Amino acid sequence: MIERFVVSEEYEGLRADKYLSLIIGDRSRSYLQKLIKEGKALLNGASIKPSFAVSAGDELVLDLPESELPAIVPEDIPLDIVYEDADLLVVNKPKGMVVHPAPGHYSGTLVNALMYHCRDLSGINGVLRPGIVHRIDRDTTGLLIVCKNDKSHASIAEQLQKHSCRRIYHALAKGVFKDSEGCVDAPIGRDDKDRKLMCVKPGGKHAVTHYKLLEQFRDRAYISCELETGRTHQIRVHMKHIGHPLMGDEIYGGPKIKSVQGQVLHAKTIGFVHPSTGEEMFFDSELPEYFRELIASSARV
Repeated sequence: MIERFVVSEEYEGLRADKYLSLIIGDRSRSYLQKLIKEGKALLNGASIKPSFAVSAGDELVLDLPESELPAIVPEDIPLDIVYEDADLLVVNKPKGMVVHPAPGHYSGTLVNALMYHCRDLSGINGVLRPGIVHRIDRDTTGLLIVCKNDKSHASIAEQLQKHSCRRIYHALAKGVFKDSEGCVDAPIGRDDKDRKLMCVKPGGKHAVTHYKLLEQFRDRAYISCELETGRTHQIRVHMKHIGHPLMGDEIYGGPKIKSVQGQVLHAKTIGFVHPSTGEEMFFDSELPEYFRELIASSARV
């Protein structure tokens, strides 16, 4: 089976074999290296070595035996669809839902639910990620764009790459903020000690987050964060960097919250230009109930 992938920013700079292992999942790097060496992987139409570093926007075509791909089964899982037309959907993802199948998560994902709801989804990111043009973390809630065809996928992907999509998140962060607003401009790259994590590091990818203080509590703050760039775990990493890790985000140094799984982070607002009509689209979502309850129970200053 011929699989086509367009490299997104979060994977820029990775070796081709490492990129494929993350995208496909459940395949060893040595096996993927073998396929690349056999000429079964082409980057922008040319053969490559496993060590070749991929860049955002690159197209990687892989000839992968069908028997090597797990079957992704449509599942009747309720979806909170904010908007839908012939080109795309805007979905409000719940907490704890993985966006696409990966090792250990081949069912119960957003993709499983989408495949039950839609017969047609874009195929640019392969059979494991139909329709998925960008992601949010499993424990992050909120708005996500899903594309139904390759034309809309290419358009949204280009807008994301050019940082013209507007994305605003709301979060609860640890500590007392000295300023009512600010900007974190700090490069982000993979942690050398743990490649699954990201960190601020010299030589990392340019990353900018604008934040505003919405309400200050005794030991935490309700903030909004607007992404100027879109690096992996950007808000979580940047808030840790300035000494205000997100509440519940134990991976990046945030305080544990017994009643909550993972970081208190919600993709509240998203804006983009419609791929077919050229209309500027803008969507806003309510905070999930658990988030509202945490705000209500936070000790005021």
